[in-house]
Formats: sequence, structure tokens, C-alpha cells
Amino acid sequence: MTGPNHLSASLSGTFLIGGDLPVHRLGYGTMRLVGDGAWGEPADEAEARRVLRRAVELGVTLIDTADAYGPEIAERLIGETLAPYALDVVIATKGGITRQGPAKTEYVGRAGYLIQCVEMSLRRLSLECIDLYQLHRIDPRTPLEESLGALRRMQEQGKIRHIGLSEVTPAEIEAAEKIVPIVSIQNRYSLADRRHEETLNYCEHRGIAFLPWYPYAGGKLLKADHPAASALGRIAARRGVSVPQLSVAWLLQRSPVMLPIPGTSKVAHLEENVAAAEIKLPPEEWREVEEAVGVAR
Repeated sequence: MTGPNHLSASLSGTFLIGGDLPVHRLGYGTMRLVGDGAWGEPADEAEARRVLRRAVELGVTLIDTADAYGPEIAERLIGETLAPYALDVVIATKGGITRQGPAKTEYVGRAGYLIQCVEMSLRRLSLECIDLYQLHRIDPRTPLEESLGALRRMQEQGKIRHIGLSEVTPAEIEAAEKIVPIVSIQNRYSLADRRHEETLNYCEHRGIAFLPWYPYAGGKLLKADHPAASALGRIAARRGVSVPQLSVAWLLQRSPVMLPIPGTSKVAHLEENVAAAEIKLPPEEWREVEEAVGVAR
């Protein structure tokens, strides 16, 4: 592993979102930048701003956020800290969730609400056009045609470049694509949680970006009582890396459409995550990693 002065997210490779928007595959997610349960101001605002600046310094070109983080706080911090943005930085945000408290949410997909979400995100992020706008969740009470129709109108007005979805199945992607082109999917996925394997395979077949959230499965793999902890620890120690780094590196090698967005509120942790971009193991060692967690390919 190289030292912190030689880290670069560029080592993760490049992916073209929507076929025309290049990003380094290892990105940064901002949910942990704010208070616990995505509620409230960061514990250390100065450090939060240092994390954002350091991410860009380290070659991170995909920064993922949402109006529900804080709410509104993560977007505000990004806009205040990074705008005007470097030419290669892509800001991806989301709308369609309201937050009533720590980890308390409700899905809202009404057209008028989503249009307001886009307009307010543009203002907070200091952008004229959002490169990637993702429907945070499909609202079961609102027709998909209404929700995505609103985003399509904002796209036609030049306020959104590309549209993505979050927490969806292949059938839902196909239904959405009858309304508007879908270029990215953001679903929960990790080495220890592969519930969306079918969706990942669908995205890979279609060349759709897949942004896995919760990449460490909430740190479960680090807990001593997890059955895979000791085996993964041995593999990581053998390579001189940490288990979280191994988990991020596994995501990168799992599929060429995978764009991990591990989050943190600490610069040191950010640098550790970016260092995962240079971890390269032979296929037999990746199989050993998967076998340790009990997953089959």
C-alpha cells in the first residue's frame, strides 16, 4: 500500500455514467457527514469540510448526497465548500424522501414536491444543472409516471443531466425506462449483504451504473462475533490492509459497473477508503474472501 501522499481514487478506474459522464469508480457518499441517523449538523463541521476538500484532492470525482441528509445539511456543506467545482467533479443527489427525525423517513413522489426538491438542491449545491439526480425511493402512493414525469420535465429544462433510481428491482427499472432513460441504480449491497444480486446483474448486462450503499454492512464484518470476522481478518492481515479496505476492493472487482461510495466524517478514514482502490488480488484470493463470508458466485 502506498502512503497518504500517493493515494488516488483514479486507481479504481473510470466509468461513463449514461455513456457520457466520466467518473472515477471509487466515489464518496455524504450521509455520514451529518449527524447520527442522517439528522442534524455534523459533530465537527470543520472536519466535515476538510473531508470534502480532501476527497477532491484524492481524485474522487463522484460525490453522492441527498436532500434528506441532515436534511439539507450535506448539500449545503458541499455547495459552500466545493463550489465552484473542479471540472471533473460530478455531484449526484437524490430527492423523494422526507425526514421527520433521526432515521425516520417517509417517501413522497408527488410531481410538485419533486420539482421543488430539484430547485432547492440546485440552490444549495450552487449548480445550474445536476449531473445525476436519483429518485430516492419509489413512492407507492404516487404513480411512477407522475414522479418520473416530473424529473423528465426538469431534465428537458436543462436542470438535470441524468436520472437514476434507488432501492429498485429489475422490473421496476424496466417500468421506469418506459418513462425516462435510467443511467444509475443505488441499492444496498456489500460483501455481507447481496440481496440485490439480481439487480446488479441486470445493471451489468445493461451498462447501468450500480452505486452500492452500506458497503461495510454497518461494520458487521468487523465485530468479533461475526462468523466471518476472523477469516477476513487473517486475509486482510496477510495483505497488509484492513477488513473495510478489503470490502471496498471486493466491490470494485465484483463488477465493472460498480461505483462504491463509502462514507465517513473523518479525513483519516477517507484516506483509508481511497487506498482500497489499489488493492488487487488474484481470483483465487477473492474466492477465499467470498467463501469466508459464505457467499457463492
